[in-house]
Amino acid sequence: MDKYQAYKVFVSVSEKLSFSKAAEALNLPNASVSTIIQDLESTLGVRLLERTTRRVSLTPEGSNFLERCKQMINDVDEAESMFRNEPTQIKGKIRVEMSVGAASLVIPLLPEFFEKYPDLEVELSSRDYFVDLMREGIDCALRSGGSKEPELIEKEIGEIVCVNCASPAYINRYGKPKHLDDLKNHRLVLYTHTFGSKSHGFEYFDGEKSRIIKMKTAIAVNSITSYSEACRAGLGLAQLPLIGARKAFKDGTLIEVLPKFRPEPYKLKLIYHERRLLSHRVRIFMDWLEKVLKERLR
Repeated sequence: MDKYQAYKVFVSVSEKLSFSKAAEALNLPNASVSTIIQDLESTLGVRLLERTTRRVSLTPEGSNFLERCKQMINDVDEAESMFRNEPTQIKGKIRVEMSVGAASLVIPLLPEFFEKYPDLEVELSSRDYFVDLMREGIDCALRSGGSKEPELIEKEIGEIVCVNCASPAYINRYGKPKHLDDLKNHRLVLYTHTFGSKSHGFEYFDGEKSRIIKMKTAIAVNSITSYSEACRAGLGLAQLPLIGARKAFKDGTLIEVLPKFRPEPYKLKLIYHERRLLSHRVRIFMDWLEKVLKERLR
């Protein structure tokens, strides 16, 4: 049995959840795909896939083996491309993690990357909470703020400037705050990872340290998308990244308030696990991401 081919067939069937679709994608007869999977399961001594007349699904053992197979295939692709210098010869898959807000900035830029590296594939995981890079099989992540985490290597690529925002509808109702004392008559959209947690309030940097002013809140949200939309809906003030708010300022859907009392900027970092050896393709992606984001953070 050709193990490398068997792994590729297993990954294709697992991703498509179909023997026939995998056979079509791999240009193989349906019977060959079925036989390869059966031989692989026999060699491993476990059942990887559950088959019925209607559907195909992964067993728990199959789910665990799938991630290892993907990594092995990527390792082989990486080994084969070690001595290739042309961008069009670099192949393989890159698994990246970043917040939903960061993904909304990066995704529109990806066509430029794929034009130069057409045979690379990106799996982009977007969540508003941190994940375990090793356990999730993530090659690199884009993160902001926070202190250095154990076993993670960080590369700082710039600072995220945040601005105080309000919608025209909010200002029409509550007025535009001009001084910090005015905030006692205003509301804040609360962004939190845990509902029921204590509100941090309005944050500003006085030149030496960050300070907090307690404010009333009407709504609490746990995603950056909802946070921005709640501000646009006039539900309160929000402190949003300038890199994402510029367009809203330009089209008039948001207005900056209290520009002299912005929060302290926070660091934007590319990170990867110290035990994960960075492949050539991952370094290429990280270098590209650092370049395009630095251009936009100015």
